[in-house]
Amino acid sequence: MTHPTADRLARLRTSMAAEGVDLVAVAPGSHMDWLIGFHPHPDERPCLLIVGPAREAFLMPVLNAEGTRESTDIAFHSWSDDVGPNEALAAALDDVGATQAKSIVLDETMRADFALLVLGALPDAKHAFTERTLGRLRMVKDEREFAKLRMNAAIADRAMQTAFAAIRPGMTEKQVAQIVRDHFASEGATPAFWIVGAGSNGAFPHHQTGERKLAEGDAIVIDIGGRKEGFPSDITRMAVVGEPPEGYGQIHSIVEKAVQAALKASRPGVLAKEVDAAARRVIADAGYGEYFVHRTGHGLGIDGHEPPYITATGETVLEEGMVFSIEPGIYIPGRFGIRLEEIVILRADGPEILSTLPRDLFVAR
Repeated sequence: MTHPTADRLARLRTSMAAEGVDLVAVAPGSHMDWLIGFHPHPDERPCLLIVGPAREAFLMPVLNAEGTRESTDIAFHSWSDDVGPNEALAAALDDVGATQAKSIVLDETMRADFALLVLGALPDAKHAFTERTLGRLRMVKDEREFAKLRMNAAIADRAMQTAFAAIRPGMTEKQVAQIVRDHFASEGATPAFWIVGAGSNGAFPHHQTGERKLAEGDAIVIDIGGRKEGFPSDITRMAVVGEPPEGYGQIHSIVEKAVQAALKASRPGVLAKEVDAAARRVIADAGYGEYFVHRTGHGLGIDGHEPPYITATGETVLEEGMVFSIEPGIYIPGRFGIRLEEIVILRADGPEILSTLPRDLFVAR
């Protein structure tokens, strides 16, 4: 299936016109991947895709030009180390009709020196990041993207089940993580992250998986993700070795109710912060507000973390087709942590959950 480059460039230009933007400058990375289906090798040499009102062009280091030409017929304005990028950038701006640009958008992930190069060439222009143009377009996924996210979610489900089946007392966190990594690899996915937090380590939301051995009564946070065909997965479930620790069941139930509240609040037209508030209210009302120490969720697409961010201050208006996580948690220092995470596609009537795994506690005997 060919990449929808022409359609996405057209949609970007429609957005640019609506926002009064004369130029969008994109560096090698996920924004460029979304827009044209690839990106050249990123290094310290300025490389930019310049999108004007009617044309687009590359500022392209000579070293990258030959290999990149195999992937695109977009015009190149090449520069070499002995000359520098300034003249080539001026030519690229002229090519796309943006030498007099008054309003420009910069890829917020680009290197600071790349951004200063563009701003130096257009010193009188106002500048902003991609939130209202390219970034907004990326937040609403299409069926092609949904299919890849579903595929990755199914692989993550199976990786989680493999980990559950292997858990035994005496194993280390790292050994459980290796089982997860091996499963991702067995399905052609690249392991992206593997948080295995046993017992008191689970109270650290981003625990660095280590050599701690699993012991009877340990509650275990397992937060994993892989990547295949350019898209990621992300899921968190809970396991326990033998009998759960005292008080576990009550707190698991509270986190589950917080997930359900956030799912119920997730509707097109709702502000992101309203979804966060729905989850947070359940946990706070149960007396554990101080132990919910992170946002409720994040977007998922080409990047594992991308807009929309489901935070207490998130002003993004949720739209049908957005994809994001719902992952409230409670973390009791010195005892255990509980996080339950779903990735959802927002539909007209509410969220579609990608995972098929229940959020119940898995008990390893």
